[in-house]
Amino acid sequence: MTPSLLTLLRKVDTPTVCNAIEVAQGKRGFDGFSRGTMLCSAPSEPAIVGYARTAMIAAVQPPSEAPEVIRERRMAYYKYMAEGPAPSVAVIEDVDFPNCIGAYWGEINTTVHKGFGMSGALTNGVMRDLGDLPQGFPVVAGSVGPSHGFVHVRAVDTPVSIFGLSVNPGDLIHADQHGALVIPEDVVDQLEGAIQKLLSTERVVLDAAAQPGFDFNAFQSAWEKFEKSRV
Repeated sequence: MTPSLLTLLRKVDTPTVCNAIEVAQGKRGFDGFSRGTMLCSAPSEPAIVGYARTAMIAAVQPPSEAPEVIRERRMAYYKYMAEGPAPSVAVIEDVDFPNCIGAYWGEINTTVHKGFGMSGALTNGVMRDLGDLPQGFPVVAGSVGPSHGFVHVRAVDTPVSIFGLSVNPGDLIHADQHGALVIPEDVVDQLEGAIQKLLSTERVVLDAAAQPGFDFNAFQSAWEKFEKSRV
């Protein structure tokens, strides 16, 4: 991922990237995105972009393993998150889903992960402390709640599933208030051009619709030009 692509990805929303992937692939049908409605802690901030650092957590029941095992895994988790290639995104599956109760993402954890240089977090679980989360570290989560429950790390550096989106460690993630997607590795080199092409072709319709006297005939003409340039 080039610096210019990273800058562009942070500027555009996830639906734009979703469409641009289809432009790069030359066909409709890209399906590597989350399903359902997710919540974003900072919808006005730039999109979350980075390589996935994955883990699984649980919180409904106390951990059954020995305390020293839980502590060791917790420290291994933080070391793993701190040492990932930049930019990185914490992608955390709560295995209690859809009955998640443990808010793993609150003021302390978001501040720690931001301090590690991470771009944000994606989870099917719970977030809290919404007024106290640090700027520059958005969380896209499944729900909001007040308690941390018995939250503990179950697994680190493992494939996870977030709202129907399968994520492997190292996958390139784009996420915002609309949800999340995994950018296929084979389109990365083409993606910057595809986004620029998409934005320019959309202007054909958007600019026409904003003109005085816009009517069906003007729409039809603009739409024909738009259709010739899209997937």
